[in-house]
Amino acid sequence: MRALFAFAAAILVATPALAADPEAGAKIVKTQCGACHATAAGKNLVGPSLHGIVGRPSGSVAGFRYSAANQAAKLTWDEATLNTYLTSPKALVPGTTMTFAGLKSETQRADVIAYLATLK
Repeated sequence: MRALFAFAAAILVATPALAADPEAGAKIVKTQCGACHATAAGKNLVGPSLHGIVGRPSGSVAGFRYSAANQAAKLTWDEATLNTYLTSPKALVPGTTMTFAGLKSETQRADVIAYLATLK
């Protein structure tokens, strides 16, 4: 039984994860995020611009008025933090004014993050 488990574990480790799809992420951002967030640099809507978000400190877009919770969060929007936030924004930043409930699909979150990484 141990040998079978070790073999199964080796196969899982050796099998590459499915690559995220930035094109699919762009569609999700357009339909799920686009009403509140622009992707163009320097263009804020109800939410701050998503341009350049990957690697950016939270609460740092010039000209956008953040909630106290987002100002105090002191996060860096790396892939892991974005994944957690996109799962449930209010869980990661209690008191955020972002009304989006989150993306429950791991694949969709990976696709969105892959797309956001292209916005440089």
